[in-house]
Amino acid sequence: MAGRNPAEPHRSATSLELFFDLCFVIAVAQASGSLHEALTHGDHATGGLRFALVFFTIWWAWMNFTWFASAYDPDDVPYRLAVLAQITGSLVLAAGVHRAFEDGDLRVITLGYVVLRSALAALWLRAALSDSARRRTALRFAAGVTVCQLGWVGLLLVPAPVRLPGIVVMIVAEVSVPVWAQSAGMTPWHPHHIAERYELFTLIVLGESVAAATVAVRGAFDRHHGTGALYALAGGGLLMAYAMWWLYFARPAHTLLAATHQAHRRRFPWAYGHYLIFASATAEGAGLAAYADHITRHTGTSPTAAGAAVTVPAAVFLITVWAVHLRPHQRSVAERIPFPIAAAVVLSAAWSPVPALLAGVTLAVLVVVVTVPRR
Repeated sequence: MAGRNPAEPHRSATSLELFFDLCFVIAVAQASGSLHEALTHGDHATGGLRFALVFFTIWWAWMNFTWFASAYDPDDVPYRLAVLAQITGSLVLAAGVHRAFEDGDLRVITLGYVVLRSALAALWLRAALSDSARRRTALRFAAGVTVCQLGWVGLLLVPAPVRLPGIVVMIVAEVSVPVWAQSAGMTPWHPHHIAERYELFTLIVLGESVAAATVAVRGAFDRHHGTGALYALAGGGLLMAYAMWWLYFARPAHTLLAATHQAHRRRFPWAYGHYLIFASATAEGAGLAAYADHITRHTGTSPTAAGAAVTVPAAVFLITVWAVHLRPHQRSVAERIPFPIAAAVVLSAAWSPVPALLAGVTLAVLVVVVTVPRR
């Protein structure tokens, strides 16, 4: 299993990678639905924290396989079986999301994560056997992933009060493994392939956000036959989804990841920063759904808190897309200043009677500001 050529022409996502992504949609949907329930019940702090932790496992497993597959992808029978094992782990993980949200039960989600990561560790060992030039790097990845899995299993045995600090330690350990491993030598990766993989997952989380919001708004219309607030929510939600797509795809990602010294410096912030992009896009659908419940069911959540469930994810998405994806392309203050201003306006929309509509209009105006000067 030799490393693939990072300059290989016409490198694109494979059908197996697309299947991998589609199966991960189930875990993303479970995380979004559980966050929706937490927000509807006014459990913003605990629900948001649990969502952040659960989504980390989903994103981290997806991202690690994505970068591995950009470096090594023989597409033979052992490789396919290892990827299918990871898909199985993602489905087990998805089955444990609800328990993790309801009462902090991490047993099922940990089992799924261990299955996912153990299959990846086996792939790194196979790479170490095949690619002598990068053997130290591959062995470090295999060792780091394995030790982290032992740590996650060990967390199930510790008392509940110390579990959260332990999770924080494990997250730090997980994100440190690639930095430590790659310090022994870089694995090959294809800028166009990585950019396409991230773009496809962005489409997945945006699509899940739209689906979650659509189901909730449809249910609200069925119960109340439409009100002005629901129409404003539906219209604003659509504007936000369209604008989030437009802004993310305003610039091609592969131009930031081209094989230059500066691109290698940007790689880790760009790759890790997408956690906030993916998580906020997913949370947006949950926030819109929770606001629909607030309008029709009078859940007891304050209007400002319900509005913040819509505007905070949108603002996080906007700032992160700008910081890691768009800002490196921008050369002047005039190009950069609209994004922080728009994020501030979106956040303040939480105090508006129609937060989704105001946030959607703000993002649409930003799209115009960004797009018109380039025409």
